[in-house]
Amino acid sequence: MVRVTPTDRRTALRAGAGLVAAGAFAPACAPPDADRSVSTSRTSPAPPTPTAARAPTRAAPAPRAFPGQPAQIGHGPRDRPRVALTFHGQGDPALARALLTEAERHGARVTVLAVGTWLDEHPELARRVLDGGHDLGNHTHRHIDVNALSEAAARDEITRCAERLRRLTGSIGTWFRPSRAARASPLVERLARAAGYPHVLSYDVDSRDFTSPGGPAVARQVLGEVRNGSVVSLHFGYPDTLAALPAVLEELGRRHLHAVTTTELLS
Repeated sequence: MVRVTPTDRRTALRAGAGLVAAGAFAPACAPPDADRSVSTSRTSPAPPTPTAARAPTRAAPAPRAFPGQPAQIGHGPRDRPRVALTFHGQGDPALARALLTEAERHGARVTVLAVGTWLDEHPELARRVLDGGHDLGNHTHRHIDVNALSEAAARDEITRCAERLRRLTGSIGTWFRPSRAARASPLVERLARAAGYPHVLSYDVDSRDFTSPGGPAVARQVLGEVRNGSVVSLHFGYPDTLAALPAVLEELGRRHLHAVTTTELLS
């Protein structure tokens, strides 16, 4: 088990600040009573140019069905040394860029489940995720409790985010994860399938980073539970997550656990 000291945390935060000169990210899937938005930027990004919303000529990967996997996937194969770090995508874009850059510095690939309203505000980040070799998916349009909505409202949350992903990337994204819940209700599972997602992506390791416990605590939480095939829930939106990520990736490397996209985890 790696020890993450306050000095480590300060070093990681300084490194993150050096990687980003623009803004930072907000919480995505904390429970309603724990949803405390974090922002480290006071300036708004420049409005996107008209071309930013056009679909690229090369479409992003589409959702895939994985035979033998359940409708709701909580982890991958336990007999291979791979794990998937998944990020609920919402908030200040500079922190998101820092997290992606830190992952790439360690040779890791991650999965980002993006919120539709966030994509409206920062459309360029859809391509940033894909250009880094990461998975990009759907985390509903407004990030509200999708399991508590009526059928029509839940369908709208799923399809509106899917439409934004298609407009920006040519694909509805490779994965759907419900907002404000680890698992989808039977209704939401059915609606996601109708929208084009054969599986709902859950997880078996909850980092609890949305509680802002400090970088060392986030690292301990993840490293204490992760194992072959794990899908880890993390968030764009908390400096603690950025502080924890170097120690998490370094320890995964020592354990010979490769951080890959969810698509790679299951392939």
